[in-house]
Amino acid sequence: MNSTLVIDAPARRQGTLAAFAAFVIWGLAPLYFKAVGSVPPSEIVAHRIVWSLVFLTALLAFGRGFGGLWRLRSQPRLIGVLAFAALLTSSNWLVYVWAISVDRLIEATLGYFINPLMSILLGRLVLGERLRPLQQAAVALASAGVLWRVWQVGSPPWIALFLATTFAVYGLLRKRAPVDAINGLFVETLATAPIAIGWLAWLASQGTLHFGDDPLTDALLPLAGVITAVPLMLFAVGAKRLPLSTIGFVQYIAPSLGFLLAVFAFGEPFDAGQLVGFAMIWAALAIYSVDMLRTSRSTAAAAA
Repeated sequence: MNSTLVIDAPARRQGTLAAFAAFVIWGLAPLYFKAVGSVPPSEIVAHRIVWSLVFLTALLAFGRGFGGLWRLRSQPRLIGVLAFAALLTSSNWLVYVWAISVDRLIEATLGYFINPLMSILLGRLVLGERLRPLQQAAVALASAGVLWRVWQVGSPPWIALFLATTFAVYGLLRKRAPVDAINGLFVETLATAPIAIGWLAWLASQGTLHFGDDPLTDALLPLAGVITAVPLMLFAVGAKRLPLSTIGFVQYIAPSLGFLLAVFAFGEPFDAGQLVGFAMIWAALAIYSVDMLRTSRSTAAAAA
């Protein structure tokens, strides 16, 4: 049975803008992680969780309040799903930040190039989403580009495969979870907060906590909460309002920006072979975008 939801044009536009903004922020995030590069990845991820919790608590306290969370307490299965989603994102962050710290951003971006294909596959197999002919052509071309990049790497890209799998499954869980973006993310963050706080406390007891060593780093680390929470909330909005296959293709924005940063800002090695795979993936994105534009215009004309 086809379980694709019918989404009206305004909601689709909101979802597209939200998803676009989320992936632009994620694409530029390596600049932030390089700026706090003196801090070990595990401590950065712990700070991301703790400061995200602070940021989200403030949003709820001065915004809609905690009534939605109170209603969630009677849904243990949903809380369990969100807790599992939190473990997926936390492990994804840890591997991604570590890859940046050891100058393997290009390999990490490969994971986020593979991730949209996994999202599209999950959308087809789990949600029954169907692809139009141009979309099928775009997926085929993107798959060829990714396979070319895998061949260029020359060995199983474990970092890339881990990042792609964890985030694709996270996207599926958030699409199906009956909870809004802020409350859902708050529960996710709350689920992993004890681990993060415990880890920071242990580092402090060992005298290896970097927070407090340098004023600039101390000022930057709390920003991890905003950089984490804002794009995740925007992503949740997009996931609710767009087909998973469309979310999959919008995701190409983040690894493309990350790839450009890796080459032109961080000086990681780049050759013509990598350019071929990069060009194929962007051509696929262009084809998919043309199909979306045509469909949007046809829908608008039919509604007029």
